[in-house]
Amino acid sequence: MSTQSQSTYTGTPVDQPEEASVGSLVSQLSTQLPDLIRSELRLAQAEVTEKGKRAGIGVGMFSAAGLLGFFGVAVLLATFVLLLDLVLPAWAAALIVALVLLAAAGVAALMGKKKVAEAGAPKPERAIEGIKQDVATVKGDRR
Repeated sequence: MSTQSQSTYTGTPVDQPEEASVGSLVSQLSTQLPDLIRSELRLAQAEVTEKGKRAGIGVGMFSAAGLLGFFGVAVLLATFVLLLDLVLPAWAAALIVALVLLAAAGVAALMGKKKVAEAGAPKPERAIEGIKQDVATVKGDRR
């Protein structure tokens, strides 16, 4: 009967920890640490894969909802054209609805352009500044 305990690591377990030297403990750590890191990475990969599948299903459902919403708006616009057709010629009703849509698109484009301009350059300025401070601290510069 073996006195060694079962372990998921490839390193040899310590039978009597109080008698183990620091050198042997460091040696065991250096052999077990890569296995531990690999197993943690496999766990993280499995976790991300599972969450990705769930997110993919959710994105697909949002896409279907967007497509159905698009068709709903199209039918609603056709309804407006038909409603205006009761008092105007069909071509005039369609023209009015088209002009209103184009005006709304123009306003949305201008507002979007303004928001993009306000956002500024797409670089993480706070993160870059934090890294610069970390490097300065490691080098010994204290500001």
